Amino acid sequence: MLDTTRPADVAGVRRLARDGLLAGSAAAARPPALARLRGGVYSVAWPLVFTRITKPLEHRRRHADCARGLEWLRPDCLDRFHDDVEAVVEHALRRATGPIDNLEGWLATRLNPATVDAHRRRRGEIGALQRPRLPAWLGEELGGDPWLCDLAVQILVWVGVPATAGAELWPLDGWTARRTEVTGEPPPGRDTLDHEVARVLAAMRTRPQWHAEHVERPLGHKQAPVAPMPAELPALELVASHEVADARLAGLAERALRAIETRLDSGETAMAAVSTVVRTVFGEHPGDDWVATALADPQRLEGIVATVLAVLDR
Repeated sequence: MLDTTRPADVAGVRRLARDGLLAGSAAAARPPALARLRGGVYSVAWPLVFTRITKPLEHRRRHADCARGLEWLRPDCLDRFHDDVEAVVEHALRRATGPIDNLEGWLATRLNPATVDAHRRRRGEIGALQRPRLPAWLGEELGGDPWLCDLAVQILVWVGVPATAGAELWPLDGWTARRTEVTGEPPPGRDTLDHEVARVLAAMRTRPQWHAEHVERPLGHKQAPVAPMPAELPALELVASHEVADARLAGLAERALRAIETRLDSGETAMAAVSTVVRTVFGEHPGDDWVATALADPQRLEGIVATVLAVLDR
């Protein structure tokens, strides 16, 4: 048994693992000793979790800042990281029953099952489906529409995760991009997506007990959306107006790139995909008359297409 008078003893944890005693020691340990065991495993596990789970996930979510290191993780991303590390620690203290010469190597093989099982368990505890799938009856209610069926699954996934969408109930911005990926159509207006979410929820409510258990109940565990400031109070400008404009354009560019990539994957020519999406995404915003001018100039259009393909690495 490890000496409980000292901080977490990583060397002691490795020794117990080599002797095949790690899980047995954890099961028999009193709280102080168990805390030190957990601390030792945590010290070994967290770099693996960040490198192999957190960092790739943050890159996929396009959180370049979060992927830089622990100190850069946003609050919700940091919570997810700690949940994953805790899941790996719990898994090790229950499953490390045989001799393990290379603790890091063994943990690396257990990262996925440990975190997936913990994620499903947390979802189940609040009533969310552990493995969100589209029920056959719901697919029929939605007429088999590919996008509405996909949106239904996205809703079932969303109600079971602890993240919130700021002042909104649903992550409509993310679903807008997802809609473009599924349908190959340009990003829709907000009213269109609101209507589609309402349609899916109405279909789910045709089975009230199922909806109450797997949608309303887990949704009730989320933190309430932040209320907007009263209209009569002046907005607090934290950044300069040009930074706001830059952020807006960056968001539009992200949406455009996703739509273009979807069209290219479906076989559309680069010229047609770029011109259509750029005109749709940027051409409807005040002050963006340059779009029509640029697209009408073959030389400038070729330059835009070349730049987009370079960004997409196509």
